[in-house]
Amino acid sequence: MITAARARTPEKAITPLPLARWQEHWRQAIRDPAELLGLLGLTPSALGVSAEALAQFPLRVPHSFVSRMRHGDASDPLLRQVLPVDAEMRIVPGFSFDAVGDGPAKKATGVIQKYRGRALLVTTGSCAIHCRYCFRRHFDYAGENAARNAWEDAVAAIAADPGIDEVILSGGDPLSLATPKLAELTAALHDIPHIRRLRIHSRLPVVLPQRVDDELLQWLESLPWPVAFVIHANHANEFDTEVDVALSRLRTSGAQLLNQAVLLRGVNDDLDALAALSERSFAAGVLPYYLHQLDRVQGVAHFEVSDEQALALHAGLMARLSGYLVPKLVRELPGDSSKRPL
Repeated sequence: MITAARARTPEKAITPLPLARWQEHWRQAIRDPAELLGLLGLTPSALGVSAEALAQFPLRVPHSFVSRMRHGDASDPLLRQVLPVDAEMRIVPGFSFDAVGDGPAKKATGVIQKYRGRALLVTTGSCAIHCRYCFRRHFDYAGENAARNAWEDAVAAIAADPGIDEVILSGGDPLSLATPKLAELTAALHDIPHIRRLRIHSRLPVVLPQRVDDELLQWLESLPWPVAFVIHANHANEFDTEVDVALSRLRTSGAQLLNQAVLLRGVNDDLDALAALSERSFAAGVLPYYLHQLDRVQGVAHFEVSDEQALALHAGLMARLSGYLVPKLVRELPGDSSKRPL
């Protein structure tokens, strides 16, 4: 169990790569566990690193995210989120390949509709970081990609349903796409009269803040709808000066910034850590939104926190923090009409 942020030792801090276009930072992401642990002064054998887990779900982590990990700390909460370990290969009853019912909710190729009025577009299978608790780690991205045929099928499905007033860009991570590709999609959506809001879910402003460049901001500012931009940070240590700047720039586009987190054993299953996350995200201009109970996908059981502990932690947050700093504690279950509050 990781408590709130501890100070890193400055002389051992990992230096991020120099300024470059975001695509270069993407290409230089670390893919080898030995390289990652070597940068942190750790050895793979002591941490249960699994070649099988790596083969099933590859490692990818940008240098900028690694620079926020604590040198020499095998229990670092950021490291735990990305390191492939033996526990992922355990088959645990109750954990499935489609924990949230994406398959039955398919509306068209790359279009998922679970809740009234909202349609989610699987814009890409790519992410700048591979989080080990990912609920779509087994998803068929090759077959279910809304970008197929220049978005034609996905856009047609949304246009045909006047009950859809909010489009959600997800993935993968939609900001993995080049900005002209995103502009191509929103241009195709532009003439659908019943769309009233656009929501973007992306971890890139946190893990690869260089992605928030002038071109992206120009695209966001050009959009005809109000935009809710949901970032994903699980621990206060994921924020640094570069992330703060990226989030500040996003706010200048007029987007409303929200944070959703996942409750993870050994990462943030501690009242101090959760309180620090809410306070740090708000300091960066991001309102706490959801605290998700783990989606029970095969390979992630070692991250699960019991409902009893989750409820106790949430009650502790309500007692400690102002109401606007307390995220909703929820679970997603197949077939439900909304996220289910605990």
